[in-house]
Amino acid sequence: MAEKFRIQVLNQISPLGLKRLPGERYAVAKEQAQPDAILVRSADMHKLDIPASVLAIGRAGAGTNNIPVPALSARGVPVFNAPGANANAVKELVIAGMLLASRNLRDALAFVAALDPADPDMEKKVEDGKKTYAGIELAGHTLGVIGLGQIGCLVADAAIKLGMEVHGFDPEITIDAAWRLPAQVKRANSVVEVLRSADFVSLHVPLLPNTRDLVNAGNVEQMKSGAVLLNFSRDGVVSEAAVLQALDAKKLGAYVCDFPSPAVNRHPRVIALPHLGASTAEAEENCAVMVADQLRDYLEHGNVRNAVNFPNLVLPRESNYRVAIANANVPNMLGQISTVMAKAGLNIHTMMNKSKADMAYTVVDVDSTVPRQTIDAIAAIAGVLMVRYLPLEA
Repeated sequence: MAEKFRIQVLNQISPLGLKRLPGERYAVAKEQAQPDAILVRSADMHKLDIPASVLAIGRAGAGTNNIPVPALSARGVPVFNAPGANANAVKELVIAGMLLASRNLRDALAFVAALDPADPDMEKKVEDGKKTYAGIELAGHTLGVIGLGQIGCLVADAAIKLGMEVHGFDPEITIDAAWRLPAQVKRANSVVEVLRSADFVSLHVPLLPNTRDLVNAGNVEQMKSGAVLLNFSRDGVVSEAAVLQALDAKKLGAYVCDFPSPAVNRHPRVIALPHLGASTAEAEENCAVMVADQLRDYLEHGNVRNAVNFPNLVLPRESNYRVAIANANVPNMLGQISTVMAKAGLNIHTMMNKSKADMAYTVVDVDSTVPRQTIDAIAAIAGVLMVRYLPLEA
């Protein structure tokens, strides 16, 4: 029987997800001396000494800012995430955020909480005070959605069903996302075009160098007077200084976000939630199941689905003898790998190669056992980052 894969768990992971890693093949624990893989949610891994034994990282969520992805890429280690698994939870929170702002619910709740139940004039004070918190309805207003992935598409669809007009922008929209996007969404040509047209703007982009401070001093002034900005994406996609200046100038009506910070906390026009986007039982289960399945498929078969630093590559097994190679995306790698296998007398049954930016990944099924020295020879090729031999048990 094959040796068990050792999985280290850095955070509390949904038991439903851990059940996808059967005990006869996997040893799952918080402490593992030489783990084959790590499962993580929010733990900061940047300062961790990640053992050389680690073959993969699984993030039970979408964002990977807490993981040193470039360093792991240099080692040929894929970082899996669970895009879309928490999409419904985030969508519902965005709708709640719009309602909190449009109906002044936070301030209204604080007003009621401050009333004295023993005050005989309490009911009168409620009636006298409620006019202060009158708001607007979402129906008939325009929502701008920047980022049209799974969450953005769900938000757009929900807003349309609430009677809103929706404008959307995503310069890198995928074919799958385009198919999911409701036909009623008006496609904008730029971030600024969305900011100018919308009463509410919701951000749904990853935090990358080109999305940091996506909303900034240069474009926040383009927003409608009194508009509401919603950020349930990542804190860094918004320049807090620019947003606070726009709020103080009453250019922005409100800023609703999932990222409290010393700068925004307690500002009268900021509604900050404690990072609740994926904090539902359903979302946590969905993320855990999704990433556990991806991790298992990679460890056992070398298949890659939803790795932020590897190309997607899924090759059905056509042989009991499989080799998986991660390498720098440079010319003649396939030729060198094939040459090494040919010299070892190995017949390639099928091969698939995919690339993503600087990373390339190759899976090769051969017709016979692969000698250890052949694996070592492939590993010695300049540019090869990791080689794994994945024979099926007889």
